[in-house]
Amino acid sequence: MSWSERQRAMLREMGIPAFWPVPPEAPVEEAPMVVSTHEQAPAVRAAMPAELAPVLARPPAALPPAAAPSAKPARPEAKPPVSIAAAASAGMEAILRERPEGIDQMDWATLRQTVAGCTACGLCEGRQQTVFGLGHEQASVMIIGEAPGEQEDRQGEPFVGRAGQLLDRMLSPIRLTRTEAEASSQVFIANVLKCRPPGNRNPLPAEVAQCEPYLMRQIAMVQPRVIIAMGRFAAQSLLKTSEPIGRLRGRLHEVQGTPVVVTYHPAYLLRNPVDKGLVWDDLCRVRELLTQQPA
Repeated sequence: MSWSERQRAMLREMGIPAFWPVPPEAPVEEAPMVVSTHEQAPAVRAAMPAELAPVLARPPAALPPAAAPSAKPARPEAKPPVSIAAAASAGMEAILRERPEGIDQMDWATLRQTVAGCTACGLCEGRQQTVFGLGHEQASVMIIGEAPGEQEDRQGEPFVGRAGQLLDRMLSPIRLTRTEAEASSQVFIANVLKCRPPGNRNPLPAEVAQCEPYLMRQIAMVQPRVIIAMGRFAAQSLLKTSEPIGRLRGRLHEVQGTPVVVTYHPAYLLRNPVDKGLVWDDLCRVRELLTQQPA
C-alpha cells in the first residue's frame, strides 16, 4: 500500500510517521521506518524526530488515562473464617438478659406462659415461636432432644417432619407413643433449648445455661421413670459432660435421681441408617428399666 502526499501530510500533522512502505518515487525521508522502542539501537533513538521522542519514550505509567489499559481492581485479601460459636461468644454478654425468677416453683400453666414470652437470650429475636414440649404431664418416659429445627419453630412442637415420623416408628415396638394415651404409654417430649438457633447451628453453652431451668422444672414436674437423651447436645447438656455420644450410650446415667439412657437422634439416623441397630439396643434398655421399676 502506498500513501498519497495528502495522507502523509495528515500523518505528519498528527505526529505519526507513515508505517506502510512508500513508493520508490517518494522521498525516503518523508516516510521514516518505525522501530519498536524496546528494540531501537542508541543511534536510531538519537535520530528520532524531536516531536516524536517525548511520546514514544514516555513510560507507560505517564500515559493519559484514556490510553492506559483498563486494569481489574485488586481483590481484597480473604479474611480467615470465624466460627459461629466464636462470633456469638464475642458478644454473648450483650445478648444475655435476666431470666424470670421462681422458675423452680412454677406450675405447668405458668411455666408454659413464661417460656412463650422468654427473652433471656438472643435466640428470642429470630424465633417464630417457642417449642415448650408435648405429651403426658405424668409420663413414664421423658424424651429430651437438642433444639428446635425449622419445622419445629414453625409448628411449635418438638420432633416433627421426617425425624418425628421416625421417632414414632422407634417408640411403637417398645409400646410407647406420643399421642394421647395413659401415662404408662404416652411419653413427654422436650428440648434442651426452647427456641431455634439461627440456621440450625449448634447451641451455645450460654444459651443452654439460660434455658436449663425450664427443662429442669419440666423434669421435676413430670417425674418420669426413665429419661431418653437423644443426640449429642442433649446428652452432654443434661449430663454436664463433654464425652462423645458413642461413649455415653450403652451406659446408665442419672439426673435428679432418674435413670438416663443416651441414644442417637432420629435426624442422625436418617443420615446414618447403619446405626439403627445401636438405637434399638438402647430402646430395649428403656423397656427393661420400665419393667424392672414399679409403676
